[in-house]
Amino acid sequence: MGTTVKTARPDLPMLLTSLPGPRAQALIERDRQVVSPSYTRTYPLAVARGDGAMVEDLDGNRFLDFNAGIAVVASGHCHPRVVEAIQRQAARLIHMSGTDFYYEEMVALAEALARIAPGDAPRRVSFGNSGAEAIEGSIKLARYATGREKIIAFYGSFHGRTMGALSLTARKAVQRGGFGPLVPGVLHAPYPYCYRCPSGREPGNCAVECVKFIEETLLKTVAPANEVAAIVVEPVQGEGGYVVPPRKFFDELARVAKQNGILLIFDEVQSGMGRTGRMWAAEHFEAVPDILAVAKGIASGMPLGATIARSELMNWPPGAHASTFGGNPVACAAALVTIALLEEELVANAARMGAYLMDRLRDWPRRFPNVGEVRGLGLMIGIELVEDQGTREKAPGLRDKLVEMAFRRGLLVLGAGDCTIRLCPPLVISRDQCDFAVETLEECLRTLTSAG
Repeated sequence: MGTTVKTARPDLPMLLTSLPGPRAQALIERDRQVVSPSYTRTYPLAVARGDGAMVEDLDGNRFLDFNAGIAVVASGHCHPRVVEAIQRQAARLIHMSGTDFYYEEMVALAEALARIAPGDAPRRVSFGNSGAEAIEGSIKLARYATGREKIIAFYGSFHGRTMGALSLTARKAVQRGGFGPLVPGVLHAPYPYCYRCPSGREPGNCAVECVKFIEETLLKTVAPANEVAAIVVEPVQGEGGYVVPPRKFFDELARVAKQNGILLIFDEVQSGMGRTGRMWAAEHFEAVPDILAVAKGIASGMPLGATIARSELMNWPPGAHASTFGGNPVACAAALVTIALLEEELVANAARMGAYLMDRLRDWPRRFPNVGEVRGLGLMIGIELVEDQGTREKAPGLRDKLVEMAFRRGLLVLGAGDCTIRLCPPLVISRDQCDFAVETLEECLRTLTSAG
């Protein structure tokens, strides 16, 4: 049953019916008849509208969205400036395929992305429709620019579901199962997941074994350096559990790449566009990629992805790579306003509210025996749940119960990794909304702990 929240404030949840309500249930039944069963629906939410950090379902129940449409609506749901830009652009020009013709919106957005990309080198931009397409473009460009075949990615990574992106992905067997053979030439290395170090180290005595594995094992046994085009890495691993690596990982990765003529591709699809309290997660580590894959928050919900690369790398000829809908004028108009909002206020708010959340969550491992670690940057925060803090045994069942309980209390969160709760709200989030989220999760944890 739903829990009625005793407030009518429009910026906080209010539940009016059991969940799902009758209208939501009817839509869910229709969905089951015609929509692919491969879609993952964690709880029965049927959305009717959104505003800022709030969404309302078909039955009038109002929820606080700490998912941001899976880290997509950076400026919140239906930000009035984004809506106005979309409406204005749609009335003037909806589509003209920038792969064949020219229009202002695509050029202006490419200029903006080249300006804000990490580092000070000149950049060029290729557009697609999603993060997976941005990764596909990155793979193709790396191979074309280097004349090399092999790509190194990391275990726990998620880069998308198209065949090239899927070949890099090493998160869940179900994501790859039944789709082989995948793109050849892809190898994987351990990711620096310090709480569960693959080499059994602690941060204090870590010698960046994850990079050593690339340098001393992969490059010496199965992937000659002169055949490796690129290393693809998430600066903060997203679907793998919101894992934040140490600075020295990026320093060593850059050293190995530079010494061997290997390109660095950063997948900032989930961590970019202000989410970590800086425009790019790479900035926290003073790391500069050769190629950058961007999507999700780039256009506040409009479908858009971008591959951003150093200009001298992106020198492929006409026809080598393109996308009919990539860089659609309406999506570009939304992205230009999104970037303006990020630079004006939202990156700063992400840093401020992220720090506030971390201050409230930091002592959870001491207060709650099932919280193993709280980690994150800005508004990209992971709370890892364990059966026992000493053994660090994973608690996926507990995590799933907490996600469901939060939904029943009006808070939308999702999992990441095997047993982590991810917090990735819209960057417009307020302190009161952060307080509601923390207090709701605390209530759920207390209930689950006492029940256990």
